Amino acid sequence: MTRKSIFLVLSLIGLLAPYYFFFKFLGENGFDIPLLVGQLFANDISTFFAVDLVVSIIVFWIYMISEADKLQMKNWWLYILASLTVGLSFALPLFLYFRERELQSTTRMSDMRK
Repeated sequence: MTRKSIFLVLSLIGLLAPYYFFFKFLGENGFDIPLLVGQLFANDISTFFAVDLVVSIIVFWIYMISEADKLQMKNWWLYILASLTVGLSFALPLFLYFRERELQSTTRMSDMRK
């Protein structure tokens, strides 16, 4: 299995796994945003994970925008949208999949010119 394929599989897992728990929450509680936020920050350990995730997403955005600009990747904003609507577990491997694809395409174009 190639690295690109692994990123694609991980992005699918990163899409499905978080939504499983989100839909389970919705089934039990409805669309109760105050309860969701309350549970997210219910104790020190859940707050630890929430803050860690927010910092990681910001780092990802900075890296992703820089890398997308360097590689001239189109639609970079989709990865920000993916991180806001699903999460980092989906957006990061999805970006890495398309980054690998872009790098392979660039390498092929470079080889053809030789």
